[in-house]
Amino acid sequence: MFFLLHRYLMKELLRIFFLATVALTLMLSAGLLVPMIKEYGVSPRQMLSLIGDFCPITLTFVIPIAALFAAAMTYGRFAADRELDACRAGGIAFRTLILPGFSLALAAALANLMLSFYITPAFIHRSEYRVRADAKQILFRNIQRKGYWDLPGGRYKIYAEQTVPADNLLLDVVILDTQKNKPPRMITARQATVDIETHRQHHSVTVITEDTIRFDENQPIHVGTIGVSRRVPPLLADKIKFQKIEQLKQIQADKLQFGPVYDLALAVRAQTILERLAEEGRQTLNNPQEYLRFRTADGGREYRLRANGLDLNQERQIELTGPVRLLEILPYRNNEVYCRYESDHGRITLEDDRIDRGLELILETPQWQLAGGIKGTALQKVIPDLPIPEGILEGLQRDSLLQTLTEDSSAAKGLRVSSPSRFLEALQKQLREQLIQVDNHLTSEIHSRLVLGLGCIPLIVTGICLGILFRGGHILSAFGASTIPGAVLIVFILSGKQLTKNPAAGPEVGIAVMWGGLVLLTMLVWILYRKISRV
Repeated sequence: MFFLLHRYLMKELLRIFFLATVALTLMLSAGLLVPMIKEYGVSPRQMLSLIGDFCPITLTFVIPIAALFAAAMTYGRFAADRELDACRAGGIAFRTLILPGFSLALAAALANLMLSFYITPAFIHRSEYRVRADAKQILFRNIQRKGYWDLPGGRYKIYAEQTVPADNLLLDVVILDTQKNKPPRMITARQATVDIETHRQHHSVTVITEDTIRFDENQPIHVGTIGVSRRVPPLLADKIKFQKIEQLKQIQADKLQFGPVYDLALAVRAQTILERLAEEGRQTLNNPQEYLRFRTADGGREYRLRANGLDLNQERQIELTGPVRLLEILPYRNNEVYCRYESDHGRITLEDDRIDRGLELILETPQWQLAGGIKGTALQKVIPDLPIPEGILEGLQRDSLLQTLTEDSSAAKGLRVSSPSRFLEALQKQLREQLIQVDNHLTSEIHSRLVLGLGCIPLIVTGICLGILFRGGHILSAFGASTIPGAVLIVFILSGKQLTKNPAAGPEVGIAVMWGGLVLLTMLVWILYRKISRV
């Protein structure tokens, strides 16, 4: 008899639960596609596949709601039709009748925990990997439709008159470089080749231009072939709330595996390199016989530089004040001086924040003289991709980067800069604060997932109790009343997450608030259960 009764109740619970789950999931999954469409311009075919990838995200929130709705409706109707009274008259205890609903609550809690800790992050990463795999088609489709494409990150905008997707070619190309804190710079080229490397965590877009002219402050410079490269971060997968539990633990152990920390650390590293180079350069140039030395990656050229002064400006570059002298040496010809340059002004910049990028040396309107005596004047002398000297990079490799950059700047132990600039100190402070925020965010995310998952059990049992109590009225009123404790639990979780991220409050307060909401909900369930058991 108990088996037939439990099967009857479970059949009704599952019927309502699955119908509500399907309807809510389809509606909410479509809404999650909006940022992906806006950012990447996915095709209709990709939209259909992405709906399936986004379903687990919506299921994390839909399953508790659908189970609550099913519990309130099933037990409300069960009580309204006097079936509950008949079972009690037959000597069946209330705790026996509630077992099918409690089983659904337990299954919803386990499903929610599995979804939030494992399944949803896996589907998020898979969906973004799928979009990145079609990045070439997205790029060409945007250029064909709009005439340009914004490289994610907001720095480069690529225009092209024609596209040849089969050969990965862009024809009659204009690239607008709007680097922060610097005047806009335009690059034109007869054609460009697009190369996209797809990785699990990101993809990089490289545009290699041919027959290139670069306009620096309205001065056109013919630079031949150059490459514009950009690491494209994920849209959703780079957020802590979309990481698996294993990835959360990996981030806790190594913060550089988290994209925003990695990007900020590279910015601090770039500024540290320039300040180290400026300081050591001044010390070297105090000796009239010494030069700053740079050698190309292949060792075929060595450049020796002297300047009257090295000043670090706010645009993250070293200004060279004149007179500036540059010797171009050929090491394979017994260090023969191939060419001499004299200029009144120059600068040294980092081509990019990335670890694998080098320095760029620029002299303005230099007078040059070859070894054979031929002389002339150029608008600019640009030497790109000079490797950073090994001494400057000490402590700035990836394995020791965070430790070096977050040491006390007042002592300048890790930076090896006697007087760090205010800009560098501000970047260091921002990095330290972000590391604390990431720790707090990781803690809040793990506890909020646990509280939300375990909270499904008392929440659904609350729906059962309120469904029975509201049997004399409209059954939907029971569901509406049941959502109030759930909303209160969500408020506790969100408040706890905010308090956990607040350095003034501390993570312990936020964690206590989240678990306190679950305790209050459990106490409410116990009160309702005791009340119904006595009826």
